[in-house]
Amino acid sequence: MRVNIVLKGDEAAVRVLIKHPMETGMRKDKGSGKVIPANYIQTLSIAHKGQVVVNASCGIAVSKDPFFFFKVKGVVAGDAIKISWLDNKGKTEEKEEKAA
Repeated sequence: MRVNIVLKGDEAAVRVLIKHPMETGMRKDKGSGKVIPANYIQTLSIAHKGQVVVNASCGIAVSKDPFFFFKVKGVVAGDAIKISWLDNKGKTEEKEEKAA
């Protein structure tokens, strides 16, 4: 997961790029002809000062290696922003970045 935070006043522009296959469960493997099992991010959340400020639900319509952009108010330089996601197979990832 790659995270970029840019401060402008007290507002942080948070950009998140997640490396994930985002399979719908409806596509077939070209070689074997078998259906590729669904594998997609279900939830994405962003927390500032321990409080969730963004909670997004995703699904099969989101593309491979998704990019998300959010604005968070009340952020000052040095504040930590924590990004986490969970997919339908139970895989999760978490990353904390400081606003600069």
